[in-house]
Amino acid sequence: MTGMSDDPVILRPVVEDDLSVLERFLTDPEATGPFQWLGWSDPGRWRRRWAQDGLLSDDGGQLMVATGTDRLGFVAWRKVVTSRSSHCWNIGAQLLPDGRGRGVGTQAQRLLVRYLFAHTPVVRLEADTETENIAEQRALEKSGFAREGVLRSAVFRDGQWRDITCSGTLTLPQLSKIPRIGWPQAPSSSRTARLSRPASPRRTSTRTGRSLSGPKRETSSATRRSWRARSFSMNIKCTRRGLRCMRSTA
Repeated sequence: MTGMSDDPVILRPVVEDDLSVLERFLTDPEATGPFQWLGWSDPGRWRRRWAQDGLLSDDGGQLMVATGTDRLGFVAWRKVVTSRSSHCWNIGAQLLPDGRGRGVGTQAQRLLVRYLFAHTPVVRLEADTETENIAEQRALEKSGFAREGVLRSAVFRDGQWRDITCSGTLTLPQLSKIPRIGWPQAPSSSRTARLSRPASPRRTSTRTGRSLSGPKRETSSATRRSWRARSFSMNIKCTRRGLRCMRSTA
């Protein structure tokens, strides 16, 4: 391939003629790239899976990345079961050398994100890449993914255990439910009603200059004792009056 077509990047199902391109990723280290080459693998697995379901199943799939007649690689997704009744998709992409460094990976993964959210009932997509693969991490960020954490020594490649960066993206309805740390929360309906009520004008005493409205004024302990003594004496008078009435009727 001498040059890449100027046509837009598209995703399409794998046809039989594409299987030879996919087999290169299992047999050619240069085509696979430094971060995806994990050793020799069975090259016939693509053909067996394509004969079975066309590389499109309920548990995952592959689509070709192309521009015009140029085949640049593929994108893939697989099911990750998160609970007994829910799952998400883990996605990835592999491009041939002619398709790298041109923004093709970003465009292809954006198309895949849009496709999966439009045609599968999931609210989360995730992706894993080696921490040293900066280009793929940038492509994921441009596709709407956010870095969520690092798995230490998760993948063995080229004689060493490698750390993996985990990223994820959510559908728009789910994004609106995420609390924004540090942002003031919206008031409840009752609190909103109280806040929207117009404040009454503050009145002040002409003699002391103190406010007659607003928060409850505190009273001294002597005043509270006087109130209690007055209430106690009133109860005693009511009790004596009741006794006199009882004696007069007896």
